[in-house]
Amino acid sequence: MEFDNDRAIKRAYKIELFYIALLILINPLVNCLTFFLFDAGIWFVLFLVNLAVFPAYSLYSRFIVTKFLLQKKYSFFIPATLVLSTLLVLFLWALYSLVLKFPLPVHERVYFTFSYATIIRELLWIVINMSLAVAISFAKEALDEKEMVFTLQKDATFYKLRYLRAQLNPHFLFNTLNSIYSLSLQKSDKTPEVVVRLSDIMRYLIYECNEDRIQLNKEIDFIRNYIEIEKMRYKADVRFTVEGDTDSVMIEPFLFISFIENGFKHALDNSFTEPFIYITLKVVAGQVILNVINSSNANLETQAKRINGKGMSNSKTLLELLYPDSYALNIIQTEKDAGRETVLRMHNAKERLENLYPDAYTLDVILKNNTFTVSLIIKTKAA
Repeated sequence: MEFDNDRAIKRAYKIELFYIALLILINPLVNCLTFFLFDAGIWFVLFLVNLAVFPAYSLYSRFIVTKFLLQKKYSFFIPATLVLSTLLVLFLWALYSLVLKFPLPVHERVYFTFSYATIIRELLWIVINMSLAVAISFAKEALDEKEMVFTLQKDATFYKLRYLRAQLNPHFLFNTLNSIYSLSLQKSDKTPEVVVRLSDIMRYLIYECNEDRIQLNKEIDFIRNYIEIEKMRYKADVRFTVEGDTDSVMIEPFLFISFIENGFKHALDNSFTEPFIYITLKVVAGQVILNVINSSNANLETQAKRINGKGMSNSKTLLELLYPDSYALNIIQTEKDAGRETVLRMHNAKERLENLYPDAYTLDVILKNNTFTVSLIIKTKAA
């Protein structure tokens, strides 16, 4: 869409252009192929005549139909149509009289000489052309309404995404500040480093992620800073691995952090003497794959409830907004000894999702005794 002095200029729709071309060409084309098939010299005259009356049909479509017919003001529409039809007949009579001043063969003079047959023929063409003009107006109105609904939906999605991101930021910062507070109480030498990393995170939150999509590498740096802060705070086996070429990949900001936060929360808030959290971010075959595996001493029922926490819920809502046509969440609960069955069930579930949504994303949550796994797959977007 273009703008002229901040006013939107809408381009003509393809279907509108098709009807306009039909309106300009159908009359001379039919007459050339019926009355003057072997008299090509008159084709240009017929085209000029129809081109001369086209502005009247354009006015009819843009004003009379739009202002009266579409507004159901029939008491104005019918008289206006009759008046325009009369004016068109008179205008054609004047044009045909001008054409008759030139030397023409007999059959051509008969065609342009006004008689009852000529008037009826031209009235029929006026009805046909006016019908096409009405079709143009209805098609344009329907497409305008569709575009307006799409724009409103797009705006609503945009503001909802901004709202959800605004919720994610304070949620993350609250947890990070708690980490710094805990270290300061312990008078840890790590506190200054955590503050520096928090400064980097704040810079990212304020300046780096105001766009709809950012470079994946920036999101990875953000995740690394968060992980390092958590590693300073807790003693745990924490591993973060990045695989594949991430340079040209664009991603939505904060798409991964809630799942990673969720992993730390579950791994470190338990009675395990050696908690662990393994995070893998892989770019492969046009996809970004995030796997988060963490220890957990909660039973299966408690684990299932945890995935409905605020951070996870907001992230799932973000995914639904960003990928509205393909969202899948599988929760598979198994006992510790049912690992082989789980692999088979996950394989079958993933096969089904790949068949249903080959170009989109899937989100799987695998629940097992002592383990909580989140697997997120989304389609990548090049920079």
